[in-house]
Amino acid sequence: MPRFRSFLLVSSFLFALGGATVSAAQIQGPAAPVVAGLATIYPELDALYIDLHQTPELSLHEEKTAAKMADRLRRLGFEVTERVGGFGVVGILRNGKGPTVMLRTDLDALPVEEKTGLSYASKVTAADDSGATVSVMHACGHDVHMTSWIGAATLLSKAKDKWRGTLMMVGQPAEEKGGGARSMLQDGLFTKFPKPDFAVAFHDSAQAPSGTLAYTSGYALANVDSVDLTIFGKGGHGAYPHTTVDPIVIAARTVVALQTIVGRENNPLDPAVVTVGSIHGGTKHNIIPDEVKLQLTVRSYKEEVRKRLLAAIERIAKAEAAAAGALKPPQVQVTDGTPATYNDPVLTKRVATALSQAFGASRVLETEPVMGGEDFSEYGRAGVPSVIFWVGAVAPEKYEAAKKAGTALPSLHSPLFAPDREATLKTGVSALTVAAFELLARP
Repeated sequence: MPRFRSFLLVSSFLFALGGATVSAAQIQGPAAPVVAGLATIYPELDALYIDLHQTPELSLHEEKTAAKMADRLRRLGFEVTERVGGFGVVGILRNGKGPTVMLRTDLDALPVEEKTGLSYASKVTAADDSGATVSVMHACGHDVHMTSWIGAATLLSKAKDKWRGTLMMVGQPAEEKGGGARSMLQDGLFTKFPKPDFAVAFHDSAQAPSGTLAYTSGYALANVDSVDLTIFGKGGHGAYPHTTVDPIVIAARTVVALQTIVGRENNPLDPAVVTVGSIHGGTKHNIIPDEVKLQLTVRSYKEEVRKRLLAAIERIAKAEAAAAGALKPPQVQVTDGTPATYNDPVLTKRVATALSQAFGASRVLETEPVMGGEDFSEYGRAGVPSVIFWVGAVAPEKYEAAKKAGTALPSLHSPLFAPDREATLKTGVSALTVAAFELLARP
């Protein structure tokens, strides 16, 4: 299958095909009879999507969202367990001897004020973990994921005569905080319930036309670590710097020195990012402060690279402080992040081949990994072959207009992000159904 550096290269395929929307009738291959029921259930799915979009809930507060998912699964005949690792939902549909296939969706939304102007835009506000009132929006498309997940569960449950095995539906909380998958695993996801033979998920893309799919074999998303660095000095009057140890100067030297980790210590063939995203220190022009705080995001794929980056950050910070005669070493705190997402190559090839057969090879393309993070990675690390793929979410006409004008499309997490609703949902439902059907046994 063709490989491309960016989804921005796919429009020539799409417009040659006359548009991006893929109807159930166009799906080819073994799953076609299963997906054929999508047209019938779509109005109900569309209503569910609008409801989810209008009623988003923050990470660790997904109570009503989880209840909606649980209720839908029960009505489809699944054995449902709620409050797994927080507000996690697990639905089990046993259908004879065969593999256990896990389909995962995330449930949570973001503290973002929606500015799309849609008639069904979110107007929800809620208290965040600090108690502050914030606007809430599904700015990352988790409402697309949930609706497609329910759609796939519906189609597969109505076609039990065509497959054998166990379908395991997992609704995961707190993906945006990076801890939901870990919490569910710690609460017995793979011990209280069947440990799946395969785990599958997708994420919508704000940079690709609807009707397109993409995948990456091997590393697909990065290790993500947050580092809080506090540099201590000795404050005083700005007119008498010789009586102080200036932490702002130490911080400046540290920021520059940190750039040498990727530039001079890391193998150029191993992707890595060390970004200082925040620096705060001081209160007034003529006061040298006692301390400066920095916040870093650190990205990598390989675990050995991850460890080396974090160790180098601490080493350099301490060395710069010591060189300046700081009275005590800096404080370095690493917040637990998300591990790199590794798509099992054998499983990825199998799923990509099935998707290509179903949608057409020109719509299913291989793409490069990205430095974003996803805690779907935890399931693979727990010993389950896993794959996550991408579903385009941009209306083709908007995509083409942005391309011609050279303007940027609204990204995920943007208050302006608005998926091309029908085309994205139909593609998401179909793709998830095709992937699951490929992995389940035939009667």
